[in-house]
Amino acid sequence: MDVITVTGLTKRYDATLAVDGIGFSVPEGATIGLLGGNGAGKTTTIAMLLGLLIPTAGSIRILGHDMARDRFSALAKMNFSSPYVALPSRLTVEQNLRVYCHLYDVAKPSRRIAELADELNLHDLLGRPAGQLSAGQKTRVALAKSLINRPRVLLLDEPTASLDPDTGDLVRSWLERYRAESGCTILLASHNMGEVERLCSDVLVMKQGRIVDRGSPHELLERHGRHDLEEVFLDIARNRTATAEALV
Repeated sequence: MDVITVTGLTKRYDATLAVDGIGFSVPEGATIGLLGGNGAGKTTTIAMLLGLLIPTAGSIRILGHDMARDRFSALAKMNFSSPYVALPSRLTVEQNLRVYCHLYDVAKPSRRIAELADELNLHDLLGRPAGQLSAGQKTRVALAKSLINRPRVLLLDEPTASLDPDTGDLVRSWLERYRAESGCTILLASHNMGEVERLCSDVLVMKQGRIVDRGSPHELLERHGRHDLEEVFLDIARNRTATAEALV
């Protein structure tokens, strides 16, 4: 079963074509990487999947729901994390998480917050205002917020940005375990190529609003004759090798 199906998805801002007729599907329980340089269209794509932006053209179906007509039925089973989207700064971490518990109608919110505090090492942060956290602390809290409702679909934008290597590794291990135990489907936008190779079974590469290559990390390495995804990313970004548009 494909949990996410995107067809002909387009977003235009006047003369700027941010996303240019892309299509892809994400099977249930998979972690799919979304790669591309700044301005490639990754964040715009995620925003349309969340219903935050209305597509200019095309369709999105998530968990069987048409996001143009019935997005709220899907959104209750989805969540999103980005270190670049700030939580209300005057509320404490616990207050912020409690607000999201109510928004998602989470049963026994105190228990759920305590579980996430244990898993993501947040106990020392619960009483602190969100605006007083370091960048790495904000990243961990944003991830906790994204998991508050035990989502079936999780959209992640740079989920380990600003984390030190040890904490980043712990978060990646936790995401792997959460996906394996829950069957959650994950779409991961990241500039960390090692993270993508570790977590993702398939990768979509975007450039100038289009998907220009796709495949498993191993398939991309074989196709481009490279040793790691960072080299593949640089080849595509710098036009050092022909992209695989004919294969998409």
